[in-house]
Amino acid sequence: MRHRVAGKKLSRDYDHRRALRRNLMIALIQNEKIKTTEAKADLIRAEMEKLVTKAKQGLAHPDPARAVHARRIVLARLGNNREAMLKLFDELAPRFADRPGGYTRTYKLGLRKGDAALMVQIEFLPAEAEEEA
Repeated sequence: MRHRVAGKKLSRDYDHRRALRRNLMIALIQNEKIKTTEAKADLIRAEMEKLVTKAKQGLAHPDPARAVHARRIVLARLGNNREAMLKLFDELAPRFADRPGGYTRTYKLGLRKGDAALMVQIEFLPAEAEEEA
């Protein structure tokens, strides 16, 4: 029985699942949108939200030691991919500075032709336009 067991296995072992999650998160950060299956999008969505929140906390914290610590945590979650970490801190976190959560959105694209898997596009929300009075 799977009572209170969190997460999905996606028919992969632990190392493969971890690498898949990491690669999908890096691709989402670099391209700001990716097309994948619904199950894989659900797998990375929660962790991406946590990474963006951690990046926001690192930017807003007055103590430089805590800011460095936040960068190291994000860097470890992204498999030491420095470019993805820098883009997350330099572009994405400032974009969502005033937003309390919900940084991604998912569009359903229909079924994949080969195996009828439900395909979705997961993307970061665009920057909010300045309201002109």
